[in-house]
Amino acid sequence: QVQLVESGGGLVQAGGSLRLPCTVSGLSGLTFDDVGMGWFRQTPGKKREGVSCISRSGGSRVSADSVKGRFTISRDNAKNTLYLQMGSLKPEDTAMYYCAARSRSFSSSDRASCDGGYVAWGQGTQVTVSS
Repeated sequence: QVQLVESGGGLVQAGGSLRLPCTVSGLSGLTFDDVGMGWFRQTPGKKREGVSCISRSGGSRVSADSVKGRFTISRDNAKNTLYLQMGSLKPEDTAMYYCAARSRSFSSSDRASCDGGYVAWGQGTQVTVSS
């Protein structure tokens, strides 16, 4: 059974930085570089939004306009780990952050997308940015 475990969240002042790792295990029949990955966030009462997503090889990435130039998604396929480097944090970045794995079929094109095909999710890590 696939497991995704996020960590690295916490309380940070505006302008600060955080790095969120997500370790993945239990990809039965698959390897980590078979699947595209993404970071999503959600606040109470709001729809979950895609923050940044990366293709299975890492060669293609997409990010929401709200985080471009501030957040960087990366992956280490040898360590089965996804990362989100967050900088210049703003209070509006406060949310629960989730990592997610895309299905093999959606991942096969090796093109990043946060739209559709995400079938496994972590439990989330809270990021709170104070003003």
